[in-house]
Amino acid sequence: MTTLVETEEQKALRSAVAALGKRYGRDYLTKVVADGRHPDELWSEAAKLGYLGVNLPEAYGGGGCGIAELSIVLEELGAAGSPLLMMVVSPAICGTVIARFGTEEQKRAWLPGLADGTRTMAFGITEPDAGSNSHRITTTARRDGDTWLLNGRKVFISGVDIADATLIVGRTEDARTGSLKPCLFIVPRDADGFGRRRIDMELHGAEKQFELTLDDVRLPADALVGDEDAGLLQLFAGLNPERVMTAAFAIGMGRYALSRAVEYARERTVWKAPIGAHQAIAHPLAQSHIELELARLMMQKAAFLYDSGDDIAAGEAANMAKYAAAEACVKAVDQAVHTLGGNGLTREFGLASLITASRVSRIAPVSREMILNYVSHQTLGLPKSY
Repeated sequence: MTTLVETEEQKALRSAVAALGKRYGRDYLTKVVADGRHPDELWSEAAKLGYLGVNLPEAYGGGGCGIAELSIVLEELGAAGSPLLMMVVSPAICGTVIARFGTEEQKRAWLPGLADGTRTMAFGITEPDAGSNSHRITTTARRDGDTWLLNGRKVFISGVDIADATLIVGRTEDARTGSLKPCLFIVPRDADGFGRRRIDMELHGAEKQFELTLDDVRLPADALVGDEDAGLLQLFAGLNPERVMTAAFAIGMGRYALSRAVEYARERTVWKAPIGAHQAIAHPLAQSHIELELARLMMQKAAFLYDSGDDIAAGEAANMAKYAAAEACVKAVDQAVHTLGGNGLTREFGLASLITASRVSRIAPVSREMILNYVSHQTLGLPKSY
């Protein structure tokens, strides 16, 4: 039976990470973005404290915990105004997939570095023409002697410029059926034929977005992660943690925006009373708090199910958590900006940039409409429209 009460260890982790986040905060991250840098100092300190690899096996330098603990780390950093987006990708997706399905050599080569922050890995699944349909991925891998040849394109891939490698989702031909099935390959950043182009985004973040091209990228046999026949099982071993961590990212952002609005509503006085005394201000903020707390409950359920090994139930819960957190985040940010009025659009208060950032959680890594499709088909048993 799951409990909705965090363990003493989880509470201690939450408190410690919150303290780390406050030492850096929104001003630090804003300056990092303005300088065109990456949050290396925060990344390095979080790694040294064991936070980045808290979900990875102890035998390979990790904390031996799960996605529940990793989501706490990201949520609290976000609530302090300094989230680390690459946590969603490097330890949560790539680290989890390698820990669950990698060979002993792959685990030794990658997990210690992912855990201590000295190595990072990006994740490449989205394609220009496939959208959310993973069955239409056109990046293909074919055997050529004892090597693999990869060809294809990826788009909106985060952090490729700083990653040592990218875990690429390709498709191989099933020898028995002739149909294509998804497989995962570790592609080093300097591999011949592996090109990247930065996408110019209105979204201002430390982690940049890239379009990737794979033109006859030749990889050794051991670049394949896991069993060639496992297909979707291995893929969703990474996608479910991604949804949980995206929820943590959104909840943290929503909490940060809400805290700034509450602080302002307590102090800003008009007509002899703080504006927070008026229900037109107070009630929407209270509603946002409730919605963020509810989203966190679903995120905790999803993380518990995943860490317990129930992949099917975790898939449903992770999608719901991501949906709920994104909606709560967007509303919290919007209400925070509205509470501050004109000040909500100034650089001094730093909330306006979150309007764009909060939208990301509705769009990526899967849109809210595709989550509604999943729930209507898988949970409610309604027929597909496609």
